[in-house]
Amino acid sequence: VPSGLDSDTGAVDPSCPFADATITLGYPKPGLFNFPGADRAGRVIIADIGIPPSLAENIKTELITEDWARAVLPKRPASANKGTFGRVLVVAGSINYIGAAYLACMGAARAGAGLVTLSTALSLQAILAAKLTEVTYASLPEAETGVIAAEAAPVLQQLAPGYQVLLVGCGLGQKAQVVEFIKSVLFGLPPHSAPTFVLDADALNTLAQISNWWQKLPQDAILTPHPGEMARLVHSSVEEVQRQRLEIARKSAVEWQKVVVLKGAYTVVAASDGRAAISQVANPGLASAGTGDVLTGVIAGLAAQGLSLYDAAVCGVYLHGQAAEMVRWEMGDAGMLASDLLPVLPKVIMKLKQGEVGL
Repeated sequence: VPSGLDSDTGAVDPSCPFADATITLGYPKPGLFNFPGADRAGRVIIADIGIPPSLAENIKTELITEDWARAVLPKRPASANKGTFGRVLVVAGSINYIGAAYLACMGAARAGAGLVTLSTALSLQAILAAKLTEVTYASLPEAETGVIAAEAAPVLQQLAPGYQVLLVGCGLGQKAQVVEFIKSVLFGLPPHSAPTFVLDADALNTLAQISNWWQKLPQDAILTPHPGEMARLVHSSVEEVQRQRLEIARKSAVEWQKVVVLKGAYTVVAASDGRAAISQVANPGLASAGTGDVLTGVIAGLAAQGLSLYDAAVCGVYLHGQAAEMVRWEMGDAGMLASDLLPVLPKVIMKLKQGEVGL
């Protein structure tokens, strides 16, 4: 590693040089994939020096690679029907965040889910249906225009058992009625009939207000916080979360017994058994509104197709990151939109199957 760079955390001494490339011996070092260390390392090249694989058996951290993602990518048998590829129920959107529902639904659809159903406030359905033509709908009662009412929870509780995955949170908002609705949905489903939860945004903000929430939430859940949401969940600062991304994600996943996807440059995925995987992508084009909604949808779509929660999260992060890289290669990163990722996702999946992606 560059002199003065902490190989575990990415912290740097002021005199640490800015390298064009870093050749790291044996295995990748976490500090090369966390800022500010990543800025000093430049392009990272991993050199095999003959370390026996048996010596690395207890290492629980790995980089997300093309080969890894290809190995877990859901199969698409010719005899399939839409039920083969799973059903995703998306609870998203509010009057000020209508687009979040669109992006999450399309992320799941473009990842290959067989059926995506959007459950949102009644007055938003007509607006979204003009764009989401391949999605089915289950409208919910409103507290006010475009805001889901607390009494909508029983509707969701009846619908949810018919789906493999329940995605909750994107663009719901934090009005009092919505918060009560979210609590009832997350904690009110019988464990034996609850689908896998994929939780983002306002679902996470709601959990952050509840002590020991992880003891009340069904175990099958993927949480997809950005650094601000993670800071609220662990009662820390964004700066501290960013300094210790890998450690905080791993510790939280083990304590909560959930899969945690800590979004950002070099996204970290952590499992409840202590495993963790780090994305090799740091694309500033993803630093724009809605890209996280797409990622949450992609992960939900993969989970619906039968991947384990950890595999769905890691594979989803890979596909999402590579879609962003393909868009950057074509048009640059300034002005990249979340919706630009959607038509590219199937191309990434195709190229991954053909061995033509890159990372």
